Amino acid sequence: MAKIALLQMQSGVNPDANTAVIVDAARQAGAQGAEILFTPEMAALLDQKRSRASQHIVSEDESPVVSRVSEAAAENSICIALGLPVAREDTGKWANRTLLFDAHGKVAARYDKIHMFDMELDDGESWHESKAYCPGEQAVSVTDTPVGHLGLTICYDLRFPALFEELGRRKCDVIATPAAFTKPTGKVHWHILQRARAIEASAFVIATGQVGKHEDGRETYGHSLVVDPWGDVLLDMGGEETGLGFCDIDLSRVEEVRRQLPSLDNKRDIPKSAPQ
Repeated sequence: MAKIALLQMQSGVNPDANTAVIVDAARQAGAQGAEILFTPEMAALLDQKRSRASQHIVSEDESPVVSRVSEAAAENSICIALGLPVAREDTGKWANRTLLFDAHGKVAARYDKIHMFDMELDDGESWHESKAYCPGEQAVSVTDTPVGHLGLTICYDLRFPALFEELGRRKCDVIATPAAFTKPTGKVHWHILQRARAIEASAFVIATGQVGKHEDGRETYGHSLVVDPWGDVLLDMGGEETGLGFCDIDLSRVEEVRRQLPSLDNKRDIPKSAPQ
C-alpha cells in the first residue's frame, strides 16, 4: 500500500507564490505520511501572457523553483512530481515539463509534453501552445518510485491513446496525468478520458488538476482524480477548492486486474490494409 498526495492548485503568474504553496504542501504531505506528492501541469507558473511569463521562464539549471522544490523533497523525505515551464536552449522555445524528484531531492526523471494544445473552441476560447513550446519526443517512465513503475504524461496527452498504449506496454503501475484542463472540455471529457486510459493501460491514473479562475484570466476544471486499473474513481477533489487530497493505493491491484483481464498481453498489431 502506498500513500499518495495530490495538490489541486490555482497557480498564478508569480512563481515565488506558487512555489511557496508547493513547498508547504510537501511539508504537510510528508507530515501525514505520504510518500509522493503530485502537482498539476504548470504548477510553478500559469500565465497565458507570454511576454510576462518570459521574465520567469529559465533553464532547469537556473531555475530557483527547481532548487526550492528539490530542497523541499529532501527536507520532507518525499518524492515530488512538479509541473513547470523551462527554457530549452537547443530550440529557442520553452518546454512544458514534469520533473520527478526523489526523496533525496535528486531529479529522477523529466518528461516534456509531447502533444501541443492547439485548438479553437466555438465559444471563442483558443490556445496555440506550439507557438511558444517545443514538443517532447519520447515517452518517459521510471521504475524505482514509491508507486512502482511510474509513467509520465501531461494534460493534452490524455487524448492520444498511443502514448498510454506505450506506457501500458512497459507495464507501468501508475500513470501521472497532471493538467490545466479548460472548463468546457473538462465538463464533458475529463472523467471519461481518465477512466478510459486507466482501463486501457490496466494501471492507476493520478490526475492532478488546476482549478478555478486564475490571475491570467483562464478558468480550469479541477476534479483531481485517482482512478484504479479497473476504472473505479477512488478520489475526486471536486471543481471548486484548492488544497491537498490523499489516497492509499494498493499496487497489488494492478497485477490482479491484469491477471483477470490480460488485454495488454492479448493485444495484436493491426496490419495496414493494402492501398485500394
